[in-house]
Amino acid sequence: MGLAMAIFGSIGFVAAQTGLQAFELVFVRCVCASLFLGAFWLLSGKFKNENWNQREVKRILLCGVILVSNWVFLFKAFEMMPITVAISIYYLAPVIVLLLGSFLYREKLTWLAITSILICFIGTMLISGLGTDTPFQQLLSSGLILPFLAAILYALLTLLSKGISQLSPYAVTVIQTSLGAILLFPLVSLSAFSGLQVNHWIAITMIGVIHTGVVYFLFFRSVRFLPTRLISALVFLDPIVAILLDTMIIAFQPSILQVIGLFLTFGGMAVTLVQTDRIKSTGETG
Repeated sequence: MGLAMAIFGSIGFVAAQTGLQAFELVFVRCVCASLFLGAFWLLSGKFKNENWNQREVKRILLCGVILVSNWVFLFKAFEMMPITVAISIYYLAPVIVLLLGSFLYREKLTWLAITSILICFIGTMLISGLGTDTPFQQLLSSGLILPFLAAILYALLTLLSKGISQLSPYAVTVIQTSLGAILLFPLVSLSAFSGLQVNHWIAITMIGVIHTGVVYFLFFRSVRFLPTRLISALVFLDPIVAILLDTMIIAFQPSILQVIGLFLTFGGMAVTLVQTDRIKSTGETG
């Protein structure tokens, strides 16, 4: 699980080396995930034990549309802004899950949860540049809205996926990524793949095989054996690796306000995840 999160943390850095735009990159991810996980699903014989349910398949297809849209917005955000800014805003998703869950499932928010959400909000504003001399219109044109949209879609995906229990994670992902490849194919410019250099193809292969196929395989093989609290902690490896690569290799230099914002955002998210885990633990033991 830790290896999967650490590898995924480098996806923004590798995506910048592919020479492709968001639609083409997501198409590559969908095709590679379908082939990689589909082969494992078939060769392992797991497909024989699937319990197909028409209503659940419809929910899986809806989640597939949301998943692919989430990927497109995230990769587009990587194109338009520093990875540190994009990934910090994107990882508001757990907080958004808590907020949406309180409305959709009437889950009561504690004062600790509300305080952590406010801390995350302030931190995100500082990271994104709001409250500085940068005009609001310029912030919007910089793509600031994209990681927010990606985070909202990820939160929706998390909540909608709660109702999926009959099919295995491999079947679910193969269905969703296959749908994504079909939906994106008319939007993909195949000419974008012509004229690419060897280094571009190496990065594209890494995105498809390692960051999608291998990461999802490692994730599904480990997540069912780990307690929620440990998963919540390991999730932070993803943004930590992304920020380290962005600052050490791409040489992004955050301002003092952005550094304060990073500490506030991830500190607030840590409190939120611990709070969520306690709620789950109480529900499980009760």
